[in-house]
Amino acid sequence: MREAADSPDFEIVDSALMKRVFYAFASLALLSVAISIGGKWLGRSIAMAGYSDDTTVRQVVIGNNVISVPANFIRFDQARRDGIASRLDLYLRYPEMDGYSTAARDDFNHTGTAKKIIFLSFEPRMMSRDMSGRFAPIYSSLIVKPGTPGPAGTTLYGFTEKSGYLNEMLAVADRPGKDPFVARCLSGPSAEESLAPCERDIQVGDDLSLTYRFPRELLGEWQALDAAIAAKVAGVLKTRPVSSKR
Repeated sequence: MREAADSPDFEIVDSALMKRVFYAFASLALLSVAISIGGKWLGRSIAMAGYSDDTTVRQVVIGNNVISVPANFIRFDQARRDGIASRLDLYLRYPEMDGYSTAARDDFNHTGTAKKIIFLSFEPRMMSRDMSGRFAPIYSSLIVKPGTPGPAGTTLYGFTEKSGYLNEMLAVADRPGKDPFVARCLSGPSAEESLAPCERDIQVGDDLSLTYRFPRELLGEWQALDAAIAAKVAGVLKTRPVSSKR
């Protein structure tokens, strides 16, 4: 028995076995750490549900414009970075005009009774006129007049059957010295199912169009809402100076 225990073959087998056991335990330990870290990361990701509370300011370039916004304003994870983009989608809480945070979680998850989230999309301008400018030459011939009174001095118009705007209505309000305030809103069951059934587009920056979508309940605050949007855009959007060519 002693000769077998002292033989070289026995020592080699024993050493190889111990190495395998050691590596097995080391692998299990590493796997355990990975699962722990991954579980925490995944748990946070699930809890955030695509949101981010990161307030790092990102600078996104569209054409000759720079949009500087905190990451928690940006809707989509892949867009939360510095660089050039063809479009930028944001979401904000109204009237605070802030992004996602723990304090704002219920509003962004729409768990309360009031709808408070507005959605903004910056993209290159495709039309020469914004929605207000399109009322006289386009929308006025596509609506059913005289319309009905709406909130805060607006008039609500249905669209004609041949207009192409099915299940939509047009909200219009006079603005002294300016083109009217104009917003398109979904109507009927589709409006009830939407978080932001009304939309309006305005021209901003250098050849940019901003479309913002909002809950229909905010039509009653259209003046304050439009002013808040304009103020927020003025704070985050800068036009880069064009270098002169020599």
